Amino acid sequence: MDTILIFERLDRLERLLTANKEVLTFEETCDYTGISRSYLYKLTSAGNIPHSKPNGKLIFFEKKKLNNWLLKNSRKSHDEIAGAALKFTLKNRR
Repeated sequence: MDTILIFERLDRLERLLTANKEVLTFEETCDYTGISRSYLYKLTSAGNIPHSKPNGKLIFFEKKKLNNWLLKNSRKSHDEIAGAALKFTLKNRR
């Protein structure tokens, strides 16, 4: 078996294991979000991302809070904007 294929399978298995966890480690959070280690350290030190430090050393992330943080400041699609404009227009007719 090709070593590249083995590594790809291992990566898929790791992702599956991470998908079922509710609390992620620092490294798992980097993999899960695609955020680099240095940027994630910057976000945690500035308090810009929800995280926990139960013993004051290791950093953990609750997946639910992390997902909410990742999805904040969402942008509406053109169809959503058009639908909202139509709804507003119909509601505010004189």
